[in-house]
This record gives sequence, C-alpha cells and structure tokens, in this order.
Amino acid sequence: MSAKTPSTYSEASIRVLKGLEPVKQRPGMYTRTDNPLHIVQEVLDNAADEALAGHGKKIKVILHADGSVTIEDDGRGIPFGMHPEENAPVIELVFTRLHAGGKFDKGKGGAYSFSGGLHGVGVSVTNALALRLEVKSYREGQVADLVFENGDVTRTLQTRPAADGDRKTGTTVRVWPDPKYFESAQLPLAELTHLLRSKAVLMPGVNVTLSTEKTKETQTWQYKGGLRDYLMQSLYGDPVIPLFEGEGFADAQSDNFAEGEGAAWCVAFTEEGQALRESYVNLIPTSAGGTHESGLRDGLFTAVKSFIELHSLLPKGVKLMPEDVFARASYVLSAKVLDPQFQGQIKERLNSRDAVRLVSSFVRPALELWLNQHVEYGKKLAELAIKAAQTRQRAGQKVEKRKSSGVAVLPGKLTDCESRDIAYNEVFLVEGDSAGGSAKMGRDKENQAILPLRGKVLNTWEVDRDRLFANTEIHDISVAIGVDPHGPNDTPDLTGLRYGKVCILSDADVDGSHIQVLLLTLFFKHFPKLIDTGHVFVARPPLFRVDAPARGKKPASKAYALDDAELNAILDKLRKEGVREGTWSISRFKGLGEMNAEQLWDTTLNPDTRRLLPVTLGAINLEDTQTLMTKLMGKGEAAARRTLMELHGDSVEIDV
Repeated sequence: MSAKTPSTYSEASIRVLKGLEPVKQRPGMYTRTDNPLHIVQEVLDNAADEALAGHGKKIKVILHADGSVTIEDDGRGIPFGMHPEENAPVIELVFTRLHAGGKFDKGKGGAYSFSGGLHGVGVSVTNALALRLEVKSYREGQVADLVFENGDVTRTLQTRPAADGDRKTGTTVRVWPDPKYFESAQLPLAELTHLLRSKAVLMPGVNVTLSTEKTKETQTWQYKGGLRDYLMQSLYGDPVIPLFEGEGFADAQSDNFAEGEGAAWCVAFTEEGQALRESYVNLIPTSAGGTHESGLRDGLFTAVKSFIELHSLLPKGVKLMPEDVFARASYVLSAKVLDPQFQGQIKERLNSRDAVRLVSSFVRPALELWLNQHVEYGKKLAELAIKAAQTRQRAGQKVEKRKSSGVAVLPGKLTDCESRDIAYNEVFLVEGDSAGGSAKMGRDKENQAILPLRGKVLNTWEVDRDRLFANTEIHDISVAIGVDPHGPNDTPDLTGLRYGKVCILSDADVDGSHIQVLLLTLFFKHFPKLIDTGHVFVARPPLFRVDAPARGKKPASKAYALDDAELNAILDKLRKEGVREGTWSISRFKGLGEMNAEQLWDTTLNPDTRRLLPVTLGAINLEDTQTLMTKLMGKGEAAARRTLMELHGDSVEIDV
C-alpha cells in the first residue's frame, strides 16, 4: 500500500469555522453582496425595532465623506453589562457572535414582542464585513463604547458617566463596509431613501433623518397620515375606487393569534398604470412578498366575490379567480407577526404559514363591511374584476393574430426604423421599459427598431401553437417580426420578415439570462426557421465600466468589460500603463436601465463596438437538442434537471 498523501480525505480534512469566519468565507449566504445596503439595514432595523417597541422617536442616518455610515437612535441602548453565562459584555456578544440577540424570547418577559430581527445574525454580519465598526450605547447614566476591526475587538469596552451633552438613552453605530466583500462599495441612495421613508410611514410620529456630509443635504420624514398618504403620493394613475384602508390586531382574548398580531393596510384599484405593491413585516420590507401578501389577496378576493354573489352581478359562464380581483390592486401592507419565519437571512419573503389566515381574517370582514356601506363603489370594483375575468377566459381559448383590414397591426410599443431594406434592418427585443427608453434615444433611427418587453416572457416550450397569441408579448414579437409561428418541418412564409437581424437584448445579470433563455426557447420551438436562416442574435451588454484618470499625455478614458475576466485584463493594462492602483473607478451595471442612451449605443447598439452573437444549432443534431431543451424547460422535468445540474454544475459560471 502506498503512503497517504496530504490530499487524502481524513479526519484532519474537516475544518470547523469559528466566530464570524463563516460570514467572511461565504458572505452571500448571510447578506446581499451587490452593495453594502443590507448590512447597513441590519443596524437600521435594530433602531426601528426600538421605535416599534415604543422606546424611541428618532432615527438618524449620516453618510460620511469617507464612505462610512452612522445610524443613531434614542432607544434603550444596547446593554453592556456582563452576560450571565458567556462571561463577556453583552454589547460585544451582539456584534461578534452569530445567533446572539435580544429577539428570540417572544414571551411577556422578552425585550421585544415584535421585531424584524429573528435569526440573531444581523449586526454580527455587519461587523464581520466591515473594515471598522464603532458602537456607543447610552443607558442608565453611563456611556459605553467599543471598536471592532475586521470583526475583532480592537478597543475593549470602555464606560464613563454620561456628560451634559450626551443623550440619555440610545445607540450609535458607525460602520465602514469592507469593499472586498461587495461588487460595488457605493450605497444605492435611491434604495436607502425609499427604505428610510417607508420606516417613517410605517411608524407614524417617528422622525427619520438622512444627512449627507459631501452635499451637506438633510432629508427628514415624519408622517401622521400613514399608509394612505404614502400610497396616494406613490400612485401615478388615478384610483377608480376610493382608497380602502384599515387595520386589525388580535387582543388578549384571541384564540388563534398572539396579542398584538395583525396588519394595517391601504388598497387602491386603478384601471391603468403600474400597480404599486409594498409589504412589510415588523417594518422589514419584504420585496419578494410572502404569506402576508397571500392573506391580503385571499381577504380581498373572498370579500369581493361575496359582494358580487350578494348582488347577483356575475354574468353567466364567467368564473371569478383571485387574480381577477388582485390584478389592478395597488397596496401597502404592514403586518405584525410575533415569530416571523423568513426565507433566507435577507428576509425578502415571509414564509410564516399562519400569516395567510392572520391577514385574511382582518381584511375580509373589513372590506365586506366597506363594500356594503359603499354599494356604488362596490359595483365599480365588481365591474373591474368581472372585466378582468372575461379577458382572461377569452385569452384561454384559441387566439388568432389580431388583424385590421387583413393586415397585421404593428404593436403600439414598437418603435420602428425608417429604412425598408430588410437585410439592413435590425429589431432589438429589450428587457424593461426604462432600457427600452434609453435604447430608443440611443439607436440609429435609420435601421434599428426597438420593442420593449415587460417582465419575464412566457415559457413556451410546452405551449401549443394555437395558444401562443394569448400572450400579448409573444403576439407583439410575432407581429413586429412579420413571421407566423411554425414547426421545424414546416415551410413558413418568410417574405413578410421585416428585419434581417432579430436581437435579444437583456440585462447581464441572472434575471436577464433567464429572459434570454425564455426568448431563445420561443424562437427554437416556434420560429426555428429564423434560427436556421441566421436571423436570430443575442446582444451581450457589458457588466462593468472602468473610468481611468488622465495620465501624462493620455486624457481620461473609459472602458467596458463583459465579465470579471475582461475587467481584470483592463485593470492589468492600466497598471502596465503606470496608472496608480485604485485611482480608477469601477461601475457595475445592475441593468440596462442604468445605462444612458450614449452608453447603450457605445456598448450594445453600435455595429462597430457591440458584441452580437449569432444563434446557431451547433454540432448537436435537432433531436438531441430537443431532448436537452425538454429537460431544461419542461414543467415536469425537475428530476432530470437536477441530474443535469449535478453533472455539469461545476462547469457553469454564474453571477448571483
């Protein structure tokens, strides 16, 4: 037998990560790594939890010129005495131990009845991913302060008696996020502003302030009108039905829910415009929704359906579904849940099953009462829901291409080009309206057309051809291109083809790749001859922009990189040219919508500088390709997909 080599799998191969090491090794498991907003939000949520518990009226955020952020509150202050079991100051444990927090004990003796913090991972993650973190706690006539660097204590706990100028109670945390853990070190100001404003909305009477050192600007929010004012200011379309608002919370006699659990909501129904939907659990924004939103949906549907049945408003043959009532609803929902279960550490989605019943049980009776007190408005809402149901049912039947006088009507959102030279013309299928706007301004009007697409396109792999046009986006794509759907063995009429190049243009991120795959599925399954004849292309927008300073006789310059490899190549080139390390700036495009018209032309539309990949079938034969596509896109193929991912997962590079 040969001697064991160091690479042998043995007991010594198992490594135990201690303290904050797991966070530093795999930050993406604990927080968002596109920018440091979420680690700042963890501190902010703690301040909000103090206000939610009735112990604070002010929250202040300061953006310092050196990139650090301070969060101040006038809550109770973090305790800084010794922990009875851990033999360390409590304030130190809060910032250095995962799963140490004051929010696990939800009983009457607990420090927080309702809070967004649940996992106890929050500010310890902030500390782990920070170059430096300073914390001050004011309580019981004392001021305690502590300093950490890279997650470790560098200045041990020091306490002093409070001076005349000190706050009586509260916590101040200043954090310097470590750029190496984030794709961009910049805090997204618009997202932060929205977050702070929403905290003020959800906590009427609490004063929330944002100060920026560089610009010397200060914004303050304090709402007394709550959800109603917020929704009215945020909606662009006029509500057809007056705003329906209310709240309901369980009392001590409730059999089903803990005292204080419940929700406040404000709902408006609009005939057009983008629906605004925001939900929160214990003041934490749940951008991916969850069970509390399902409860609102269920309550709205049950109440409206009951009203329609009571007044015999439903036409014969029409079946009402929850989506018919919910489709035109804009809302702000704020739920209070005693022990919220979130999906993932960043708490984007609520998973608590009881929240459906909790929210629905308060919304349904309140809306039923409101509808029967405002019968005319109730009938308008019923009309809106019935109209949506009829549209949905019609779309479910075989749908033909819309024509006027025998000629297909071009979709209104298509911005066409001037030239009629088919070989020369191009159409870009662009993800999102904002990117579509930049593309319209940046394109060459002579031969480039733009068709913006809203959201994810339908997965058409298992959709019958005669049902395709039930989907507006696919109908519009077919009409704009000028070719009808067909199969691989058909001989379609390509004389109506309006563009020599059909280009898929989506974001360079995961969602963009998903949209790209859905569109490629559509063309491969239902427009295969376009691929055969070389008319389908994929545009590859860059992920990064590098701005380099002027050097010697060379003026300041900018360069675009498709991915990390190209970015590193650009940086290596700058180093060789003698550019000092770190004097350049790197911007990461989160989406095409962030690019202005000039940038989009330079990187993606200009034939001289763009990356445009032709879509071809390659070496695999048609039958094998179809089998593989079924595994990837088939609805009942989860097991086959899992096997495929296990086989080839390591060879795929993914940007999460």
